[in-house]
Amino acid sequence: MSDPQSDLSPAARFNARLGIVLFIFYLLIYAGFVALSAFAPSVMAKPVLDGVNLAVVYGFALIGLAFVMAIVYAMLCRREPSDEGSEGGEL
Repeated sequence: MSDPQSDLSPAARFNARLGIVLFIFYLLIYAGFVALSAFAPSVMAKPVLDGVNLAVVYGFALIGLAFVMAIVYAMLCRREPSDEGSEGGEL
C-alpha cells in the first residue's frame, strides 16, 4: 500500500497540515462554546457587552474567527509552481 502523502508535493502537504492545525484550533474554541452552553447555561446568560449575553457574543466571535482564519489560511497557503510561464501558454 502506498502512502497517500508521498504523492503530494511539499506545498500541498504544507497546505493540508496548515488546514488541519487551523481546524483543530477552531474545533477547540467551538467545543468550549458547546460545553458552556450545555453545562453552564447560567454563565452563557450573563450580560457581558452592553447588555448582550455571553452566548450571543461568543457566537458572533466564532463567526468572526472563522472568517479571519479563512483569510489567514488563504494568505499562508503555498502555491504550486506553474508549469507554464506567468504570461500564460501559447494558443
